[in-house]
Amino acid sequence: MSTIKVSAVHGDITTIEADAVIVNLFEGVTTPGGGTGAVDQALGGAISRLITQGEVKGELGKTATILCGNAGGGSGSGGLAAHKVIVVGLGPAGSFNLERVRKAAGSAWRAATASGKVKTVATILHGAGIGGLDPAQCARAVAEGSALAAYTFQAFKSKPSLSTAGELVIVERDRGKLASIQEGVARGLLMADATNFARDMVNTPANHMTPTHMAAAATTMAREVGLECTVLEKADMERLGMGVLLGVAQGSVQPPKLIVLRYKGSGSGDGGNHGLLALVGKGLTFDSGGISLKNRDGMEAMKDDMAGGAAVIAAMKAIAQLKPAADVAGIVPCTENLPSGSALKPGDVVQAMNGKTVEIISTDAEGRLILADAVAYAVSLGASTIVDVATLTGACGVALGSGLYSGLISTCDSLVEAIHAAGVAAGEHYWRLPSDDEYKEQLKSPVADLKNTGGRLGGTITGGLFIGEFAGKTCWAHLDIANTCFAEKEAFHQPKGATGVAARTLAELAVRQK
Repeated sequence: MSTIKVSAVHGDITTIEADAVIVNLFEGVTTPGGGTGAVDQALGGAISRLITQGEVKGELGKTATILCGNAGGGSGSGGLAAHKVIVVGLGPAGSFNLERVRKAAGSAWRAATASGKVKTVATILHGAGIGGLDPAQCARAVAEGSALAAYTFQAFKSKPSLSTAGELVIVERDRGKLASIQEGVARGLLMADATNFARDMVNTPANHMTPTHMAAAATTMAREVGLECTVLEKADMERLGMGVLLGVAQGSVQPPKLIVLRYKGSGSGDGGNHGLLALVGKGLTFDSGGISLKNRDGMEAMKDDMAGGAAVIAAMKAIAQLKPAADVAGIVPCTENLPSGSALKPGDVVQAMNGKTVEIISTDAEGRLILADAVAYAVSLGASTIVDVATLTGACGVALGSGLYSGLISTCDSLVEAIHAAGVAAGEHYWRLPSDDEYKEQLKSPVADLKNTGGRLGGTITGGLFIGEFAGKTCWAHLDIANTCFAEKEAFHQPKGATGVAARTLAELAVRQK
Protein backbone atom coordinates (compact mmCIF):
# COMPACT_ATOMS: atom_id res chain seq x y z
CA MET A 1 0.00 0.00 0.00
CA SER A 2 1.42 3.37 -1.02
CA THR A 3 0.94 6.32 1.26
CA ILE A 4 1.43 9.99 0.57
CA LYS A 5 1.64 12.97 2.85
CA VAL A 6 -0.98 15.65 2.22
CA SER A 7 -0.93 19.05 3.88
CA ALA A 8 -2.60 22.42 3.45
CA VAL A 9 -0.74 25.73 3.61
CA HIS A 10 -1.55 29.41 3.27
CA GLY A 11 0.16 30.86 0.24
CA ASP A 12 0.18 31.66 -3.45
CA ILE A 13 0.23 28.83 -5.99
CA THR A 14 2.50 30.90 -8.25
CA THR A 15 5.26 31.20 -5.64
CA ILE A 16 5.03 27.84 -3.87
CA GLU A 17 8.18 25.74 -4.17
CA ALA A 18 7.32 22.33 -5.62
CA ASP A 19 8.44 20.01 -8.40
CA ALA A 20 4.99 20.20 -9.99
CA VAL A 21 1.94 22.43 -9.70
CA ILE A 22 -1.63 21.35 -10.46
CA VAL A 23 -4.32 23.74 -11.69
CA ASN A 24 -7.71 23.04 -13.27
CA LEU A 25 -10.15 24.06 -15.95
CA PHE A 26 -13.87 23.51 -16.50
CA GLU A 27 -14.95 22.24 -19.89
CA GLY A 28 -15.75 25.06 -22.30
CA VAL A 29 -13.85 27.77 -20.40
CA THR A 30 -11.77 29.92 -22.75
CA THR A 31 -10.33 32.39 -20.24
CA PRO A 32 -8.79 30.82 -17.10
CA GLY A 33 -9.62 32.47 -13.80
CA GLY A 34 -8.71 32.07 -10.12
CA GLY A 35 -5.51 30.16 -9.37
CA THR A 36 -5.39 28.77 -12.90
CA GLY A 37 -5.52 32.30 -14.28
CA ALA A 38 -2.71 33.41 -11.98
CA VAL A 39 -0.52 30.50 -13.09
CA ASP A 40 -1.41 31.21 -16.74
CA GLN A 41 -0.25 34.80 -16.31
CA ALA A 42 2.98 33.66 -14.66
CA LEU A 43 3.54 31.37 -17.64
CA GLY A 44 3.04 34.18 -20.10
CA GLY A 45 -0.34 32.88 -21.27
CA ALA A 46 0.82 29.30 -21.95
CA ILE A 47 -2.44 27.76 -20.68
CA SER A 48 -4.54 30.19 -22.74
CA ARG A 49 -2.57 29.30 -25.86
CA LEU A 50 -3.24 25.58 -25.30
CA ILE A 51 -6.95 26.35 -24.92
CA THR A 52 -6.96 28.35 -28.17
CA GLN A 53 -5.11 25.54 -29.96
CA GLY A 54 -7.64 22.98 -28.69
CA GLU A 55 -5.00 21.10 -26.71
CA VAL A 56 -6.79 21.76 -23.41
CA LYS A 57 -10.58 21.39 -23.36
CA GLY A 58 -11.32 20.84 -19.67
CA GLU A 59 -12.67 17.31 -20.14
CA LEU A 60 -12.91 15.45 -16.83
CA GLY A 61 -9.61 13.90 -15.84
CA LYS A 62 -7.81 14.85 -19.06
CA THR A 63 -4.45 16.45 -18.35
CA ALA A 64 -1.88 18.60 -20.13
CA THR A 65 1.68 19.10 -18.93
CA ILE A 66 3.58 22.37 -19.35
CA LEU A 67 7.32 22.40 -18.69
CA CYS A 68 7.91 25.77 -17.12
CA GLY A 69 11.30 26.44 -18.65
CA ASN A 70 9.70 26.26 -22.10
CA ALA A 71 6.53 28.17 -21.26
CA GLY A 72 7.69 31.48 -22.60
CA GLY A 73 7.13 33.57 -19.50
CA GLY A 74 9.15 34.77 -16.53
CA SER A 75 12.81 33.93 -16.11
CA GLY A 76 14.12 30.51 -17.02
CA SER A 77 11.45 28.69 -15.05
CA GLY A 78 8.40 30.26 -16.66
CA GLY A 79 7.88 32.70 -13.80
CA LEU A 80 7.02 29.91 -11.35
CA ALA A 81 8.97 28.20 -8.61
CA ALA A 82 7.73 24.82 -9.91
CA HIS A 83 9.36 22.85 -12.74
CA LYS A 84 6.13 21.85 -14.47
CA VAL A 85 2.41 22.58 -14.44
CA ILE A 86 -0.38 20.04 -14.81
CA VAL A 87 -3.71 21.35 -16.10
CA VAL A 88 -6.51 18.92 -15.26
CA GLY A 89 -10.03 19.03 -16.63
CA LEU A 90 -13.02 19.22 -14.27
CA GLY A 91 -15.67 18.45 -16.89
CA PRO A 92 -18.84 20.52 -17.37
CA ALA A 93 -19.56 22.99 -14.57
CA GLY A 94 -23.23 22.01 -14.56
CA SER A 95 -22.53 18.42 -13.48
CA PHE A 96 -19.64 19.15 -11.12
CA ASN A 97 -19.60 17.39 -7.74
CA LEU A 98 -17.21 16.02 -5.11
CA GLU A 99 -16.67 12.71 -6.89
CA ARG A 100 -15.44 14.69 -9.89
CA VAL A 101 -13.03 16.46 -7.57
CA ARG A 102 -11.71 13.04 -6.52
CA LYS A 103 -11.38 11.92 -10.11
CA ALA A 104 -9.64 15.11 -11.23
CA ALA A 105 -7.27 15.00 -8.27
CA GLY A 106 -6.42 11.38 -8.96
CA SER A 107 -5.75 11.96 -12.64
CA ALA A 108 -3.65 15.03 -11.87
CA TRP A 109 -1.58 13.17 -9.28
CA ARG A 110 -0.82 10.37 -11.73
CA ALA A 111 0.15 12.86 -14.44
CA ALA A 112 2.32 14.90 -12.09
CA THR A 113 4.24 11.89 -10.79
CA ALA A 114 4.41 9.79 -13.97
CA SER A 115 8.11 10.52 -14.54
CA GLY A 116 9.08 9.08 -11.18
CA LYS A 117 11.28 12.11 -10.51
CA VAL A 118 8.77 14.30 -8.67
CA LYS A 119 8.94 14.55 -4.89
CA THR A 120 6.56 17.39 -4.03
CA VAL A 121 3.34 18.39 -5.80
CA ALA A 122 1.38 21.55 -5.04
CA THR A 123 -2.26 22.02 -6.06
CA ILE A 124 -5.04 24.54 -5.95
CA LEU A 125 -8.22 23.35 -4.23
CA HIS A 126 -10.46 22.01 -6.99
CA GLY A 127 -14.07 23.08 -6.70
CA ALA A 128 -13.83 25.47 -3.77
CA GLY A 129 -13.62 28.61 -5.89
CA ILE A 130 -15.45 28.73 -9.19
CA GLY A 131 -16.99 25.31 -8.46
CA GLY A 132 -18.82 26.69 -5.44
CA LEU A 133 -18.41 23.58 -3.25
CA ASP A 134 -17.57 23.53 0.46
CA PRO A 135 -13.78 23.99 0.89
CA ALA A 136 -13.44 21.35 3.62
CA GLN A 137 -15.31 18.78 1.51
CA CYS A 138 -13.19 19.67 -1.51
CA ALA A 139 -10.03 19.24 0.56
CA ARG A 140 -11.23 15.82 1.66
CA ALA A 141 -11.94 14.85 -1.96
CA VAL A 142 -8.55 16.11 -3.19
CA ALA A 143 -6.68 14.25 -0.45
CA GLU A 144 -8.78 11.13 -0.98
CA GLY A 145 -8.50 11.09 -4.76
CA SER A 146 -4.75 11.70 -4.69
CA ALA A 147 -4.05 9.05 -2.04
CA LEU A 148 -6.24 6.53 -3.87
CA ALA A 149 -4.44 7.25 -7.15
CA ALA A 150 -1.03 6.89 -5.48
CA TYR A 151 -1.82 3.31 -4.42
CA THR A 152 0.34 0.50 -5.78
CA PHE A 153 0.52 -3.18 -4.89
CA GLN A 154 4.01 -4.61 -5.21
CA ALA A 155 4.23 -6.88 -2.18
CA PHE A 156 5.25 -9.87 -4.28
CA LYS A 157 7.60 -8.15 -6.73
CA SER A 158 11.24 -9.15 -6.28
CA LYS A 159 12.25 -5.70 -7.55
CA PRO A 160 9.42 -3.28 -6.79
CA SER A 161 9.50 0.07 -8.55
CA LEU A 162 9.83 2.86 -6.02
CA SER A 163 8.13 6.19 -6.54
CA THR A 164 9.96 9.28 -5.31
CA ALA A 165 6.70 11.22 -4.96
CA GLY A 166 5.36 11.41 -1.47
CA GLU A 167 3.90 14.84 -0.69
CA LEU A 168 0.93 16.85 -1.90
CA VAL A 169 0.49 20.42 -0.71
CA ILE A 170 -2.87 22.16 -1.06
CA VAL A 171 -2.27 25.88 -1.39
CA GLU A 172 -5.00 28.23 -0.10
CA ARG A 173 -4.89 32.04 -0.38
CA ASP A 174 -7.58 32.61 2.31
CA ARG A 175 -6.01 31.98 5.71
CA GLY A 176 -9.46 31.90 7.31
CA LYS A 177 -10.34 28.68 5.45
CA LEU A 178 -7.15 26.85 6.34
CA ALA A 179 -8.32 25.13 9.54
CA SER A 180 -11.41 23.59 7.92
CA ILE A 181 -9.36 22.57 4.89
CA GLN A 182 -6.86 20.78 7.12
CA GLU A 183 -9.72 18.93 8.80
CA GLY A 184 -10.99 17.87 5.39
CA VAL A 185 -7.53 16.63 4.44
CA ALA A 186 -7.32 14.51 7.59
CA ARG A 187 -10.75 12.95 6.88
CA GLY A 188 -9.83 12.24 3.27
CA LEU A 189 -6.56 10.54 4.17
CA LEU A 190 -8.31 8.42 6.79
CA MET A 191 -10.90 7.21 4.26
CA ALA A 192 -8.30 6.58 1.56
CA ASP A 193 -6.15 4.65 4.00
CA ALA A 194 -9.09 2.38 4.84
CA THR A 195 -9.85 1.83 1.15
CA ASN A 196 -6.21 1.06 0.38
CA PHE A 197 -6.13 -1.37 3.33
CA ALA A 198 -9.06 -3.23 1.74
CA ARG A 199 -7.31 -3.11 -1.65
CA ASP A 200 -4.22 -4.71 -0.15
CA MET A 201 -6.21 -7.61 1.29
CA VAL A 202 -8.09 -8.24 -1.95
CA ASN A 203 -4.98 -7.98 -4.16
CA THR A 204 -3.06 -10.45 -1.99
CA PRO A 205 -2.86 -13.96 -3.53
CA ALA A 206 -5.12 -16.55 -1.91
CA ASN A 207 -2.22 -18.62 -0.55
CA HIS A 208 -1.14 -15.54 1.40
CA MET A 209 -4.68 -14.50 2.38
CA THR A 210 -6.20 -17.65 3.84
CA PRO A 211 -8.87 -17.38 6.55
CA THR A 212 -6.06 -17.54 9.11
CA HIS A 213 -4.18 -14.71 7.38
CA MET A 214 -7.34 -12.63 7.14
CA ALA A 215 -8.07 -13.09 10.83
CA ALA A 216 -4.48 -12.13 11.67
CA ALA A 217 -4.74 -8.95 9.57
CA ALA A 218 -7.96 -7.98 11.35
CA THR A 219 -6.46 -8.73 14.77
CA THR A 220 -3.37 -6.62 14.09
CA MET A 221 -5.45 -3.74 12.76
CA ALA A 222 -7.80 -3.89 15.76
CA ARG A 223 -4.89 -3.69 18.17
CA GLU A 224 -3.47 -0.67 16.32
CA VAL A 225 -6.71 1.37 16.37
CA GLY A 226 -8.22 0.16 19.66
CA LEU A 227 -11.01 -2.15 18.52
CA GLU A 228 -12.12 -5.28 20.32
CA CYS A 229 -11.45 -8.34 18.15
CA THR A 230 -12.59 -11.92 18.70
CA VAL A 231 -11.91 -14.76 16.26
CA LEU A 232 -14.30 -17.70 16.50
CA GLU A 233 -12.78 -21.05 15.58
CA LYS A 234 -14.39 -24.16 14.08
CA ALA A 235 -15.26 -25.53 17.52
CA ASP A 236 -17.02 -22.26 18.38
CA MET A 237 -19.02 -22.45 15.17
CA GLU A 238 -19.98 -26.05 15.90
CA ARG A 239 -21.15 -25.04 19.37
CA LEU A 240 -23.26 -22.23 17.86
CA GLY A 241 -24.74 -24.56 15.24
CA MET A 242 -23.35 -22.74 12.20
CA GLY A 243 -23.97 -25.65 9.87
CA VAL A 244 -24.14 -23.71 6.60
CA LEU A 245 -20.84 -21.90 7.15
CA LEU A 246 -19.18 -25.13 8.23
CA GLY A 247 -20.72 -26.92 5.27
CA VAL A 248 -18.90 -24.62 2.85
CA ALA A 249 -15.68 -24.91 4.85
CA GLN A 250 -15.61 -28.72 5.00
CA GLY A 251 -14.07 -29.06 1.53
CA SER A 252 -10.87 -27.20 2.49
CA VAL A 253 -7.99 -28.08 4.77
CA GLN A 254 -7.81 -24.43 5.79
CA PRO A 255 -9.73 -23.91 9.07
CA PRO A 256 -12.62 -21.43 8.89
CA LYS A 257 -12.65 -18.28 10.99
CA LEU A 258 -15.40 -15.93 12.09
CA ILE A 259 -13.94 -12.48 12.74
CA VAL A 260 -15.90 -10.26 15.14
CA LEU A 261 -14.75 -6.64 15.52
CA ARG A 262 -16.52 -4.43 18.07
CA TYR A 263 -16.55 -0.66 18.40
CA LYS A 264 -18.24 1.01 21.37
CA GLY A 265 -19.77 4.25 20.21
CA SER A 266 -18.89 7.65 21.60
CA GLY A 267 -22.61 8.11 22.35
CA SER A 268 -22.92 4.96 24.46
CA GLY A 269 -24.51 5.79 27.77
CA ASP A 270 -25.65 9.28 26.71
CA GLY A 271 -29.29 8.28 26.72
CA GLY A 272 -29.52 8.31 22.91
CA ASN A 273 -31.15 5.59 20.85
CA HIS A 274 -28.07 4.57 18.88
CA GLY A 275 -28.56 0.79 18.70
CA LEU A 276 -26.04 -1.66 17.24
CA LEU A 277 -25.08 -1.44 13.58
CA ALA A 278 -23.75 -4.77 12.29
CA LEU A 279 -21.62 -4.80 9.15
CA VAL A 280 -21.29 -8.32 7.74
CA GLY A 281 -18.79 -9.09 4.97
CA LYS A 282 -18.24 -12.20 2.89
CA GLY A 283 -14.72 -13.52 3.51
CA LEU A 284 -14.47 -16.28 0.88
CA THR A 285 -10.68 -16.21 0.49
CA PHE A 286 -10.76 -18.45 -2.59
CA ASP A 287 -13.73 -19.81 -4.51
CA SER A 288 -13.32 -22.66 -6.99
CA GLY A 289 -17.06 -23.30 -6.93
CA GLY A 290 -16.62 -26.43 -4.85
CA ILE A 291 -18.08 -29.58 -6.43
CA SER A 292 -20.02 -27.29 -8.81
CA LEU A 293 -16.64 -26.34 -10.24
CA LYS A 294 -16.20 -23.05 -12.06
CA ASN A 295 -14.78 -22.74 -15.55
CA ARG A 296 -10.99 -22.64 -15.38
CA ASP A 297 -10.75 -19.38 -17.35
CA GLY A 298 -10.32 -16.50 -14.94
CA MET A 299 -10.43 -18.66 -11.82
CA GLU A 300 -7.27 -16.95 -10.55
CA ALA A 301 -9.43 -13.86 -9.99
CA MET A 302 -11.44 -15.73 -7.37
CA LYS A 303 -8.99 -14.50 -4.75
CA ASP A 304 -11.20 -11.39 -4.72
CA ASP A 305 -14.23 -13.27 -3.37
CA MET A 306 -13.38 -11.91 0.08
CA ALA A 307 -13.74 -8.27 -1.02
CA GLY A 308 -16.88 -7.82 1.08
CA GLY A 309 -15.06 -9.01 4.18
CA ALA A 310 -12.11 -6.76 3.36
CA ALA A 311 -14.49 -3.80 3.03
CA VAL A 312 -15.97 -4.49 6.47
CA ILE A 313 -12.57 -4.86 8.15
CA ALA A 314 -11.33 -1.67 6.47
CA ALA A 315 -14.51 0.19 7.39
CA MET A 316 -14.05 -0.82 11.02
CA LYS A 317 -10.53 0.61 10.88
CA ALA A 318 -11.94 3.96 9.74
CA ILE A 319 -14.81 3.80 12.24
CA ALA A 320 -12.41 3.37 15.16
CA GLN A 321 -10.77 6.67 14.16
CA LEU A 322 -13.94 8.55 13.20
CA LYS A 323 -15.53 7.71 16.58
CA PRO A 324 -19.23 7.76 15.66
CA ALA A 325 -21.95 7.74 18.33
CA ALA A 326 -23.40 4.33 17.45
CA ASP A 327 -22.06 0.94 18.51
CA VAL A 328 -20.77 -1.03 15.51
CA ALA A 329 -19.91 -4.69 15.00
CA GLY A 330 -17.96 -5.97 12.02
CA ILE A 331 -18.58 -9.65 11.34
CA VAL A 332 -16.62 -11.55 8.67
CA PRO A 333 -17.07 -15.29 8.03
CA CYS A 334 -13.90 -16.60 6.38
CA THR A 335 -13.34 -19.86 4.54
CA GLU A 336 -12.30 -21.36 1.22
CA ASN A 337 -14.69 -23.16 -1.15
CA LEU A 338 -12.87 -26.11 -2.70
CA PRO A 339 -13.73 -29.53 -4.17
CA SER A 340 -12.57 -32.57 -2.20
CA GLY A 341 -13.82 -35.87 -0.86
CA SER A 342 -15.25 -34.05 2.15
CA ALA A 343 -16.79 -31.12 0.23
CA LEU A 344 -20.45 -30.16 0.35
CA LYS A 345 -22.43 -31.82 -2.48
CA PRO A 346 -25.43 -30.66 -4.51
CA GLY A 347 -28.51 -32.14 -2.87
CA ASP A 348 -27.10 -31.98 0.67
CA VAL A 349 -29.13 -30.29 3.40
CA VAL A 350 -27.47 -28.17 6.09
CA GLN A 351 -28.84 -26.21 9.05
CA ALA A 352 -28.02 -22.63 10.04
CA MET A 353 -27.57 -21.41 13.61
CA ASN A 354 -31.10 -19.98 13.64
CA GLY A 355 -32.56 -23.41 12.85
CA LYS A 356 -33.42 -22.86 9.18
CA THR A 357 -32.48 -25.72 6.86
CA VAL A 358 -31.05 -25.24 3.38
CA GLU A 359 -30.97 -27.60 0.41
CA ILE A 360 -27.79 -27.17 -1.60
CA ILE A 361 -28.56 -26.84 -5.31
CA SER A 362 -25.18 -25.42 -6.31
CA THR A 363 -22.05 -25.42 -4.18
CA ASP A 364 -20.99 -22.34 -6.18
CA ALA A 365 -23.74 -20.35 -4.44
CA GLU A 366 -21.67 -20.46 -1.27
CA GLY A 367 -21.32 -16.79 -0.31
CA ARG A 368 -24.95 -16.54 0.75
CA LEU A 369 -24.43 -19.64 2.90
CA ILE A 370 -21.58 -18.28 4.97
CA LEU A 371 -23.37 -14.94 5.23
CA ALA A 372 -26.54 -16.67 6.44
CA ASP A 373 -24.84 -17.84 9.62
CA ALA A 374 -22.97 -14.54 10.01
CA VAL A 375 -26.20 -12.53 9.69
CA ALA A 376 -27.94 -14.87 12.14
CA TYR A 377 -25.02 -14.28 14.50
CA ALA A 378 -25.48 -10.50 14.13
CA VAL A 379 -29.13 -10.96 15.11
CA SER A 380 -28.01 -12.90 18.20
CA LEU A 381 -25.84 -9.91 19.21
CA GLY A 382 -28.96 -7.73 19.25
CA ALA A 383 -28.19 -5.73 16.11
CA SER A 384 -30.85 -3.15 15.28
CA THR A 385 -29.48 -2.68 11.74
CA ILE A 386 -27.60 -5.15 9.55
CA VAL A 387 -25.80 -4.43 6.28
CA ASP A 388 -24.09 -7.30 4.49
CA VAL A 389 -21.69 -6.79 1.62
CA ALA A 390 -20.50 -9.49 -0.74
CA THR A 391 -19.17 -10.40 -4.14
CA LEU A 392 -22.32 -12.48 -4.45
CA THR A 393 -23.48 -12.87 -8.05
CA GLY A 394 -22.15 -12.57 -11.56
CA ALA A 395 -25.72 -11.65 -12.41
CA CYS A 396 -25.15 -8.26 -10.79
CA GLY A 397 -22.71 -7.37 -13.56
CA VAL A 398 -25.21 -8.51 -16.19
CA ALA A 399 -27.83 -6.22 -14.61
CA LEU A 400 -25.72 -3.17 -13.79
CA GLY A 401 -22.55 -3.41 -15.85
CA SER A 402 -19.00 -3.30 -14.59
CA GLY A 403 -17.47 -0.78 -12.25
CA LEU A 404 -20.14 1.86 -11.66
CA TYR A 405 -23.16 0.71 -9.62
CA SER A 406 -23.19 -2.00 -6.96
CA GLY A 407 -26.47 -3.81 -6.34
CA LEU A 408 -28.64 -2.98 -3.30
CA ILE A 409 -31.47 -5.10 -1.95
CA SER A 410 -33.45 -4.26 1.17
CA THR A 411 -36.94 -4.25 2.61
CA CYS A 412 -36.09 -1.27 4.84
CA ASP A 413 -36.63 2.03 3.01
CA SER A 414 -34.96 4.21 5.64
CA LEU A 415 -31.80 2.10 5.49
CA VAL A 416 -31.76 2.31 1.70
CA GLU A 417 -31.92 6.10 1.93
CA ALA A 418 -29.09 6.12 4.48
CA ILE A 419 -26.90 3.90 2.28
CA HIS A 420 -27.53 6.08 -0.76
CA ALA A 421 -26.56 9.19 1.24
CA ALA A 422 -23.43 7.52 2.58
CA GLY A 423 -22.55 6.36 -0.92
CA VAL A 424 -22.87 9.87 -2.33
CA ALA A 425 -20.53 11.17 0.39
CA ALA A 426 -18.07 8.37 -0.37
CA GLY A 427 -18.32 8.67 -4.15
CA GLU A 428 -19.70 5.12 -4.45
CA HIS A 429 -22.93 4.23 -6.27
CA TYR A 430 -25.69 1.74 -5.40
CA TRP A 431 -28.77 0.77 -7.38
CA ARG A 432 -31.75 -0.64 -5.54
CA LEU A 433 -33.24 -3.79 -7.06
CA PRO A 434 -36.75 -5.12 -6.27
CA SER A 435 -37.34 -7.21 -3.16
CA ASP A 436 -40.95 -8.31 -3.64
CA ASP A 437 -41.99 -11.43 -1.75
CA GLU A 438 -42.91 -13.11 -5.03
CA TYR A 439 -39.19 -13.58 -5.75
CA LYS A 440 -38.92 -15.80 -2.67
CA GLU A 441 -41.02 -18.43 -4.47
CA GLN A 442 -37.85 -19.28 -6.39
CA LEU A 443 -36.12 -20.20 -3.11
CA LYS A 444 -38.67 -22.77 -1.96
CA SER A 445 -37.33 -26.30 -1.51
CA PRO A 446 -39.33 -29.56 -1.40
CA VAL A 447 -36.99 -31.03 1.23
CA ALA A 448 -35.81 -28.05 3.34
CA ASP A 449 -36.88 -24.58 4.41
CA LEU A 450 -34.93 -22.98 1.56
CA LYS A 451 -32.73 -23.87 -1.38
CA ASN A 452 -29.56 -21.89 -1.89
CA THR A 453 -30.27 -20.71 -5.42
CA GLY A 454 -33.39 -19.64 -7.23
CA GLY A 455 -31.93 -20.14 -10.70
CA ARG A 456 -30.46 -17.75 -13.26
CA LEU A 457 -33.41 -15.41 -13.62
CA GLY A 458 -33.26 -12.61 -11.07
CA GLY A 459 -30.16 -14.20 -9.58
CA THR A 460 -28.92 -11.07 -7.81
CA ILE A 461 -32.35 -10.48 -6.27
CA THR A 462 -32.95 -14.05 -5.06
CA GLY A 463 -29.37 -14.30 -3.77
CA GLY A 464 -29.85 -11.20 -1.66
CA LEU A 465 -33.30 -12.24 -0.45
CA PHE A 466 -31.88 -15.60 0.64
CA ILE A 467 -29.55 -13.76 3.03
CA GLY A 468 -32.40 -11.57 4.21
CA GLU A 469 -34.24 -14.67 5.43
CA PHE A 470 -31.65 -14.92 8.22
CA ALA A 471 -32.03 -11.29 9.35
CA GLY A 472 -35.53 -11.95 10.69
CA LYS A 473 -37.34 -8.69 11.44
CA THR A 474 -34.12 -6.68 11.80
CA CYS A 475 -33.71 -3.70 9.44
CA TRP A 476 -31.39 -5.20 6.81
CA ALA A 477 -29.73 -4.40 3.49
CA HIS A 478 -27.52 -6.36 1.13
CA LEU A 479 -24.82 -4.84 -1.11
CA ASP A 480 -23.65 -6.94 -4.08
CA ILE A 481 -20.19 -5.73 -5.15
CA ALA A 482 -19.30 -8.59 -7.49
CA ASN A 483 -19.18 -6.18 -10.45
CA THR A 484 -17.41 -3.29 -8.69
CA CYS A 485 -14.73 -4.87 -6.49
CA PHE A 486 -12.07 -5.12 -9.20
CA ALA A 487 -10.99 -2.77 -12.00
CA GLU A 488 -9.57 -4.21 -15.20
CA LYS A 489 -7.85 -0.94 -16.12
CA GLU A 490 -6.77 2.22 -14.34
CA ALA A 491 -8.88 5.35 -14.49
CA PHE A 492 -8.85 8.60 -12.49
CA HIS A 493 -8.10 7.57 -8.85
CA GLN A 494 -8.46 3.84 -9.48
CA PRO A 495 -5.42 1.74 -10.42
CA LYS A 496 -5.92 -1.62 -12.08
CA GLY A 497 -6.87 -4.21 -9.45
CA ALA A 498 -8.91 -4.18 -6.27
CA THR A 499 -11.09 -1.11 -5.74
CA GLY A 500 -11.79 -1.36 -2.00
CA VAL A 501 -15.42 -0.54 -2.82
CA ALA A 502 -17.91 -0.14 0.06
CA ALA A 503 -15.28 0.48 2.75
CA ARG A 504 -15.89 4.24 2.65
CA THR A 505 -19.66 3.84 2.32
CA LEU A 506 -19.88 1.60 5.38
CA ALA A 507 -17.74 3.99 7.42
CA GLU A 508 -19.92 6.93 6.33
CA LEU A 509 -23.03 4.94 7.22
CA ALA A 510 -21.72 4.36 10.74
CA VAL A 511 -20.98 8.06 11.20
CA ARG A 512 -24.54 8.92 10.12
CA GLN A 513 -26.21 6.20 12.20
CA LYS A 514 -28.78 7.59 14.63
